[in-house]
Amino acid sequence: MRLKDLFTSDVVKLDLESQNKDDLLKELVGLLALDDKSAAILFKTLKRRENLGSTGIGKGIAIPHCRTLVVNRLRLAYGRKPGGLNFNAIDGEPVYNFFLIIAPPLEVSNQYLPVLGKIAQFAKDAAVPGDLLELSEPEEFLALLAEKAS
Repeated sequence: MRLKDLFTSDVVKLDLESQNKDDLLKELVGLLALDDKSAAILFKTLKRRENLGSTGIGKGIAIPHCRTLVVNRLRLAYGRKPGGLNFNAIDGEPVYNFFLIIAPPLEVSNQYLPVLGKIAQFAKDAAVPGDLLELSEPEEFLALLAEKAS
């Protein structure tokens, strides 16, 4: 299982418009094209997770994630906020790149934690934050995953 196989260009948004954390989470949830009720539940679940501790891992990267019954399989999305956003990241710096991971409470393939680890590993590559800021098309994001993520 490779990260690039879990993303499609329709869940990649390179110009997130939100000006605060809550709106940004809603915007990311919107990329998954869920019905209104499911989207509202997912937002509340993500917000609860963020209240436990920010998913901003530093170096301009955040990985909001949770398990919820509103999905029946692993779902991922990527969003970029070119101007950055205060996301209470562990390094205190703005976050530019957001990797959303949503999984059902029980999944046969059990990919949730391995995917979280793969995204964190991808993000640790010193060149990746800069590479992400230079993207101009969703397809370039997929190509970057193919090149640098396992």
